[in-house]
Amino acid sequence: MSQIWLVPAFPLLGFLLNGFLGKRFGTRFVTFVGPLAIALSFAQSLVLFFQMLEAEGNVLKEHLYPWISSGNFEAGINFQVDQLSGLYLLVITGVGFLIHVYSVGYMDGESGYYRFFAYLNLFVFFMLILVLGDSFLLMFVGWEGVGLCSYLLIGYYFEKDSAAEAAKKAFLFNRIGDFGVLSAVMLIFLAFGSIEFATINAEAATQLEYGGALVTAITLLLFLGATGKSAQIPLYVWLPDAMEGPTPVSALIHAATMVTAGLYMVARLSHLFVLAPFTMNVIAVVGTATALLAATIAVTQTDIKRVLAYSTVSQLGYMFLAMGVGAFGAGVFHVMTHAFFKALLFLGSGSVILAVHHEQDMRKMGALKNKLPITYMTMLLGTFAISGIPFFSGFFSKDEILWKAYSSPLGSPWLWGVGFLTAGLTAFYMFRMIYLTFHGESRVDSHTAEHVHESPFSMTIPLMILAALAVTGGFF
Repeated sequence: MSQIWLVPAFPLLGFLLNGFLGKRFGTRFVTFVGPLAIALSFAQSLVLFFQMLEAEGNVLKEHLYPWISSGNFEAGINFQVDQLSGLYLLVITGVGFLIHVYSVGYMDGESGYYRFFAYLNLFVFFMLILVLGDSFLLMFVGWEGVGLCSYLLIGYYFEKDSAAEAAKKAFLFNRIGDFGVLSAVMLIFLAFGSIEFATINAEAATQLEYGGALVTAITLLLFLGATGKSAQIPLYVWLPDAMEGPTPVSALIHAATMVTAGLYMVARLSHLFVLAPFTMNVIAVVGTATALLAATIAVTQTDIKRVLAYSTVSQLGYMFLAMGVGAFGAGVFHVMTHAFFKALLFLGSGSVILAVHHEQDMRKMGALKNKLPITYMTMLLGTFAISGIPFFSGFFSKDEILWKAYSSPLGSPWLWGVGFLTAGLTAFYMFRMIYLTFHGESRVDSHTAEHVHESPFSMTIPLMILAALAVTGGFF
């Protein structure tokens, strides 16, 4: 027995304990339960990952109980771990654990401390359900769950109108995407009589005509869902506003959970997408356009978190470019390396924001290099990685995407050219951010400047671990 169910069970237990008992038992109880739940989930994910590598066909399956039975239709609570979901498990729980540890320092003294950790645990739980489910029905439970948790966490400071508005915006834009997914699932059931991924992928080539109207409609509707969750044109506008939540939330949404869900779905149903060349071209063009548009917007931003938010939209466009030219492996590889350096950069920006008393405008920073040495060094390494400097993690995954964009039968020199230009823009706006924040003359107001100091170990140790992963992650 693989005991896959333990992976989501630990975060769910953490949510229940902190949600119902956290206020009564206080900060120390919440601090113990929140990160521990994700640590146990990560440990179990590691065990399952190595079991999966040795299992027949590299797949572990687990049937918990029948859920819906109606005529010929059967849907159970079934989990599966294969190479795709196994990698996602490690990213979600590993990076998620570091974000939880960091949150202990960052959220210290907040009145809703227990509520924050309860939501954070619930977010990880739903993302794990999304990637572990062996059918559309179970995946959609996780899909909607991460939408709910993003709403709760983006609107964490619900007294602020801007936070409440941003939460509603995220919720509504994702509903548009959900319409696409639900419509596609209904068409899939009509075509296959099943909504299990294994059945769909196995029978896709025999049940559907290559380039036919039905498979094109199904994949376009699925891609509409992916543009909502993974912030592509035209549904990307919710993600920059998601900065209204606390910085660890931004790191969790952008690196380990919600925005990678759309990419997971496309990769999971790759057998379906390769039968729809028109959809693949649409995905490649939309991904490339999103990557370029968001990079040009990032160049003009003055808010340190908004630079990183538009950067995420741009990098997600890169991942969809890979999916659109059929390089599903390269796209998922970039999901992993991006999780390392983007979590690092967001958490680093949080360290800076705390140091300068919650100021986010980079024009009011500068010369922080010597006062925040660990934050500076780790963010610099993360910048090297996202910029594609050779031998850092982002170099390997970006290089593979660009090569496939040029050489794949579905690729073209145009896609490569725009991708290459975007990579240059990425390096420009990231080093601009580093320079404005850490170099030059100090523009911090004199009262704040006297109190600037490095963050506590609970925040800097996760930064150092993520920096090590950002440097070495490409060699995996």
